[in-house]
Amino acid sequence: MKNKSLVIITFLFLLFTAIACEKILPPAPADEDVLAGTIPGLTAQQEKEHLIGDAAFAKIFTAAEGLGPIFVQNSCSNCHVGNGKGHPSTVVTRYAHVNGSKVDYLLSKGGPQLQQKSIDGYLAESLPSEVNVFTKRLAPAIMGLGYIAALHDQSILANADSLDLNGDGISGRPNYVGPTSFFIAQDIHIAINGHYIGRFGKKAEKVMIQDQVVFALKQDIGITSDFDMEDLYNYELGVYAGDNIADPEASASFVNSLVFYMRTLKAPPRRNESDADVMAGEKVFTQIGCASCHVSTFTTSESDIAALSNQTFHPYSDFLLHDMGVSLDDKYPEGSANSNEWRTPPLWGIGLAEASQGGLFLLHDGRATSFETVIALHGGEAASRRAAFLALSEAEKAQLIKFLKSL
Repeated sequence: MKNKSLVIITFLFLLFTAIACEKILPPAPADEDVLAGTIPGLTAQQEKEHLIGDAAFAKIFTAAEGLGPIFVQNSCSNCHVGNGKGHPSTVVTRYAHVNGSKVDYLLSKGGPQLQQKSIDGYLAESLPSEVNVFTKRLAPAIMGLGYIAALHDQSILANADSLDLNGDGISGRPNYVGPTSFFIAQDIHIAINGHYIGRFGKKAEKVMIQDQVVFALKQDIGITSDFDMEDLYNYELGVYAGDNIADPEASASFVNSLVFYMRTLKAPPRRNESDADVMAGEKVFTQIGCASCHVSTFTTSESDIAALSNQTFHPYSDFLLHDMGVSLDDKYPEGSANSNEWRTPPLWGIGLAEASQGGLFLLHDGRATSFETVIALHGGEAASRRAAFLALSEAEKAQLIKFLKSL
């Protein structure tokens, strides 16, 4: 009888604890409220590979593993928290010496990026005296990149109109960049004089996700790989004064895991699509010409990942360069992109930016803290769209903003 009473008491205690915890702990967020997650249709093996890449993305490197010796952050996830846009506290600085049309990224002086942190006992980098141009860059959100990577170049070129032949005031053009040493052209790529269309990065300066991953490992974390064996070091300390860790510090399989992880992240989810104001805001978005650059819909080509093949997705970007005017001219050219030109940033996921960033920080450098400010800074080709927005009624503006928050 005593044992039976003890069992009942234990059961009641556990039941009370479970109920209490349910009241104290918040429920798990709905799928449409988070950026993390895989694209639908992956196999069990691919889900496993995604998790391996997820762990690699969250890995915190130490000095013993090759961190630095100069660096910006010690982990991918420190900049891309929750796979979302970065925070102003983690911006990176790119620099160069620009003399007319000549651009020197000062590679012999530690360029093109500043590493303002260092491992213990090592001197962090400072801007070389030759620098006369520098720009701040906020880490981009990384969701849905697999769909963009599976897009055929022809789908991007279909929206290009460098001479504005259709007379809509928009003259988007692709950024043709020289391939990396490890680039392998696929059927989706169209070469022009040995150059390929960039689709990743603020100025579309990267052709493939792998290009961005290899660059970020080295320039952000100071980690060499099989694809880039030359370590970072502070040029003020001599011709070579590295970290004395054998290179490569990350294997090809580690890099490939990161690439696979980023390729298989789900597209940012929509919310409140059937809301009357959201639907009205989408109509306003199209009517005032925003959709000329922020193209809503594309379809992928064939992919080695079946779940990415022939998929319709909605990035709200044309992946082309546009002249954005004086207010957004950072004086820093990249590839064939002029300093006043920027790739149309995909708008998907922007409605979750505030939650993932711990505040709303928009544009390439995070200076804008509201959608209204972003639109007000649109110039160049987008000046007419800005004027059209400013001419809207307050109700129409509110509907447009509500639409953006649904993305």
